[in-house]
Amino acid sequence: MTATLRARSYAKVNLGLRIIRKRPDGFHDIETVFHRIGLHDIVEIREAEDISVTSTDPAAPSDRTNLAYRAAALLRETAGTRAGVSIAITKNIPVGAGLGGGSSNAATVLTMLQELWKVRVLPGHLQEIALALGSDVPYFLRAGSAAAHGRGERLTYFELDMPFAILLCTPGIHVSTALAYRSVTPRGGEPERPLKDELMHALRHAALLPAALTNDFEPSVFAGFPAIAEAKQAMLATGAICASMSGSGSSVFGLYPSTEAAESAALSFRSPGMAVHVTPPRFQPEGSPLPPR
Repeated sequence: MTATLRARSYAKVNLGLRIIRKRPDGFHDIETVFHRIGLHDIVEIREAEDISVTSTDPAAPSDRTNLAYRAAALLRETAGTRAGVSIAITKNIPVGAGLGGGSSNAATVLTMLQELWKVRVLPGHLQEIALALGSDVPYFLRAGSAAAHGRGERLTYFELDMPFAILLCTPGIHVSTALAYRSVTPRGGEPERPLKDELMHALRHAALLPAALTNDFEPSVFAGFPAIAEAKQAMLATGAICASMSGSGSSVFGLYPSTEAAESAALSFRSPGMAVHVTPPRFQPEGSPLPPR
């Protein structure tokens, strides 16, 4: 019988995002806190003669350009195996929306393939493979929230017991990450206080959250895509304690005092072209892999 594994691949939001400076290598130094939410894809892998990938979302590539495909190819090369894999992704995370869906899929594949192929890659090598795929991929290799620096690959994991419900809204708008970085104005210097410390303090004093959860991409992205700015303002109007864009957009999330408050607010956002999801307070992702179907 062909071995098959399935696992959840969770989305993240950025709880604050500071663009510190542009680096000589063309990347930017950033500071952010990655935090998983309940929205997730399902990744299913099974033994095959070669590597292939399919996705239920036409916006996600089903060829060699898919990050999950590239993850499998790099792991196969690193492990020195000739094994293949068929990867099937049931997409719920909107593509290109600042939620790390592709990065999460890639990291999930890297983790699952070690079991499917019966290979072991040292954590340092796995981190190198993940970073070669994208700046967000290393975060998804481990559980928990993480303070991120550098390109986003220098990670300090910690437990974040989020006391608020998170309402996520994704307009049917694609924001180019490359264009967002070209348009953003870096701060040019280190912040006075680490974002993680500021965030943890603000979670105990909710009035401070709007100042803590600033996203430096917002001014330039909002100027180019007013509908994203309108979604943020609509969240605040429906009772969000604070609201922010995730990553370089287009998703916007708001923190609400309860699941009921977030679900009530969500009713005003449910419309064609708008993806909506509510994550309850103190959400913890379930383990993987999932049992066979």
